[in-house]
Amino acid sequence: MERHQGSSGMPGGMVALFATASGMSVANVYYAQPLLDAIASDFAVGLGAIGGVITATQVGCALALVLLVPLGDRVDRRRLMVAQLLALVAALLLVALAPSTPALLAGMLAVGLLGTAMTQGLIAYAASAAPPGQQGRIVGAAQGGVFVGLLLARVVAGGISDVAGWRGVYVAAAVTMAALALLLWRRLPVLDPTGAARQSLAYPQLVASLCTLLRHDRVLQRRGMLALLMFAAFNIFWSALALQLSAPPFSMSHLAIGGFGLVGAMGAVAATRAGRWADAGRDQPATGLALALLFVAWWPLSQMESSLWALVAGIVLLDVGGQALHVTNQSLIFRDRTGDHSRLVGSYMLFYSVGSGVGALASTVTFAHAGWQGVCLLGAGVSAAAGLLWLRTSP
Repeated sequence: MERHQGSSGMPGGMVALFATASGMSVANVYYAQPLLDAIASDFAVGLGAIGGVITATQVGCALALVLLVPLGDRVDRRRLMVAQLLALVAALLLVALAPSTPALLAGMLAVGLLGTAMTQGLIAYAASAAPPGQQGRIVGAAQGGVFVGLLLARVVAGGISDVAGWRGVYVAAAVTMAALALLLWRRLPVLDPTGAARQSLAYPQLVASLCTLLRHDRVLQRRGMLALLMFAAFNIFWSALALQLSAPPFSMSHLAIGGFGLVGAMGAVAATRAGRWADAGRDQPATGLALALLFVAWWPLSQMESSLWALVAGIVLLDVGGQALHVTNQSLIFRDRTGDHSRLVGSYMLFYSVGSGVGALASTVTFAHAGWQGVCLLGAGVSAAAGLLWLRTSP
């Protein structure tokens, strides 16, 4: 077991560091969403195919979960975080300087790979450092940071793009990640590496053990499938939103489009609250409420063409429901587990990566053929499927 420092609780400053670093890391994976129309124009790619940029990022996410995230159970986490951050700087610069579509896709894959490795590695780091009985709260705080980072990514990307173009977004991100590497090296806690995985498992065995977890851990299987459907619904919405709002009659700037992400900030509060509910054993009510909100959100979202206030209401419902479900899922898979947090989060987030990639591509294709209403029907169907799955598999 990896022993945390101290037994009375993690200092508030350290919790804030995990939340902030997690948010800054995940932002890199989502900068492209409000920029899809600008990227499509720059590379002369059709709107129906530009979702491939997001899909490439999600392929990188999936590879990270299998190849990089499990390393946290075997090597020094602090050194791993810093090394991955420096590699992420190089990947962001590759995107910023991409001369062709293949180079862009390669860069996006690398950003997804390293951004995801950082984000999920930090969440596993936080879970390992958390005192007993506080994992839900601390993981919830880190996940709240992820959610705020995801929301701010759209605003920051839109604002910088309006001033310096979409490539300027990735140059700024590279500079930010270089600064974060220095901060984490100085501040992250050093954990006692006494886990069995670090003592006995070679790297190939460590990666292969993901399959064992996926085959035998029933909680991981059930919660992973809920995550797959939930993240598919998320990406169905966010991948099509920029395409809808940048076109007439809205014709919004990238900054304005990204600003809509901020209205879902209540999701960060929901993440923390859901973690506390899971610590208290109230995970089933939290799950049912989250799934209900996820489904109901699609009705106001479908009304956005007549009222932007409906869009605001739908975003709040979608983000609160999604984040509450996500943190509840993670709290349950980490419960009563020691020494394998990195592999658990890697296995769980594989479902996320598949759902996100499929959702993004299905969203842009559906938008190109059936417009916004088609996107909303698709999202509602996926959300309903998640609710039905939970009703059939809940204990």
